[in-house]
Amino acid sequence: MESCIIKSPLGFTKIIGDVDGISSVTVLNSEEKITDIIPVELEDCAIQLQEYFTGQRKQFNLKLNASGTDFQKRVWSTLEQIPYGKTTSYLELSKQLGDVKAIRAVANANGKNPLWIIVPCHRVIGSNGSLTGYAGGLHRKKWLLEHESPYKQQSLF
Repeated sequence: MESCIIKSPLGFTKIIGDVDGISSVTVLNSEEKITDIIPVELEDCAIQLQEYFTGQRKQFNLKLNASGTDFQKRVWSTLEQIPYGKTTSYLELSKQLGDVKAIRAVANANGKNPLWIIVPCHRVIGSNGSLTGYAGGLHRKKWLLEHESPYKQQSLF
């Protein structure tokens, strides 16, 4: 596995992956040394993240290789379908997955998403429009939603 640290508007970001794909993108809560030479397997991810932050990219095109249970991978795949600038709720996600009673399991899988921003778990909000929890911190979730839709957040539900 290769790794690198890049700087983003929300903090230092660690990317991990190899020839099989990107396995993890996390925002760090501490300052880290920025990687001087980004491994070739991670270059495209670093470039696409920078494009996202500068407003030049709305959709990622990367080979992903995240570890998780089959259920988590189904949830993460569903998250990838939420368009840029839109939001959905945990309830709506559980309905899409075919089990309205799975809302807690969906929320748990959402919280374990290892691919920050690329698999857009920040686009999931409470049914009442509240930001709810976010592993990267609610201040980052708010920033990301405003970055994607600075004038008015549009909901899918």
